[in-house]
Amino acid sequence: MSPMDAALSYLTGRMRTVREVEDKLDDLQYGESDIQATVERLQELNLLNDEEYALEFVRSRLATKPVSRQKLYLDLRAHKLQEDIIQTVLDELPTETEADNALEVAKKFWRQMSALEEPIRRERVLRRLTSRGFSAEASLAAIREAAEEEN
Repeated sequence: MSPMDAALSYLTGRMRTVREVEDKLDDLQYGESDIQATVERLQELNLLNDEEYALEFVRSRLATKPVSRQKLYLDLRAHKLQEDIIQTVLDELPTETEADNALEVAKKFWRQMSALEEPIRRERVLRRLTSRGFSAEASLAAIREAAEEEN
């Protein structure tokens, strides 16, 4: 199988980053020059584009599971994207996104934990928010607003 065939097979089903494709071809024991030529050709064909990947990742992630900017940053880093691409994509997010996402998560878990006493409920919702990367300040504000909306 040629490096191009291997790369196309790897790209089937979902988008990948340049680094992921390079690592996959390296794992398959292709030479550095073959890998580089394959990646360049895939980029020319617009089948491999890290900025588009990052934009789609953020859009999809926020639509399915709201998280903080910090969590998005860590997730994008895990996909081996370049720092400048990560920053460009995160800079395009509206500044309200963080607070809106924290509130959305807080409301969801506030409703789900309605049977608990309020101090325990607040603690558990806070834990959920911080596990998604929200700051303590943003989390507490979101919990406060979720509690007020319920009353």
